Amino acid sequence: MSRPRILVINPNSNRVVTAGIADALHPLMFADGPEIVCETLSEGPFGIESQADSDSVAMPLRRLVEGDNSSAAFVIACYSDPGLHVCREATAWPVLGIAECGVLTALTRAETFGVIAIAQRSIRRHLRYLRQMGLIDRLAAERPLDMSVAETASGEGTLARMIAVGRALKDEDGAGAIVMGCAGMARHRKPLEDALGIPVIDPTQAAVTMAIGAVQLSK
Repeated sequence: MSRPRILVINPNSNRVVTAGIADALHPLMFADGPEIVCETLSEGPFGIESQADSDSVAMPLRRLVEGDNSSAAFVIACYSDPGLHVCREATAWPVLGIAECGVLTALTRAETFGVIAIAQRSIRRHLRYLRQMGLIDRLAAERPLDMSVAETASGEGTLARMIAVGRALKDEDGAGAIVMGCAGMARHRKPLEDALGIPVIDPTQAAVTMAIGAVQLSK
């Protein structure tokens, strides 16, 4: 009997980000569990850093999901959750967005959470989404790294900057948990949590964990 497949889609075209996501998901790839496949959306922008970037990948994502007859669940690995609802319309299988799953996971660990964004201009988009989810009152604060997606994935000095921003969210804003607001930050979760001493959520890990649960329950 073949294993069910979870397709994790990086909506930007930066394959370094996809590789980092795959590395972060390695602990969830166990022999008798679902197959986890990470894929890059080749027609996506190099980084999703604006509303225009986010909107531009919605229909390509839908076409990918709609044309996939092999996967039992889909994860959209971008913190803006681009195309989440149009993709859900395109399939009967679960489609999970990492922002939604990351925030919900953070709320199982702490009363309030903070978010590390890649840039200041991302924050307005994220706050709008939290208001739609009805969870804005649980947000301690969101602070930017002022870096690009590519820099967070492979640039030097990223972890040091994340620790500084994370400490401000914890000590100044009162966040009890931290959500990393970009899939490109995946490889920094454990050292960041060690440095801060509070839970740090990689939203892609959170979404894939939920997808595994959904797939197992559907058997």
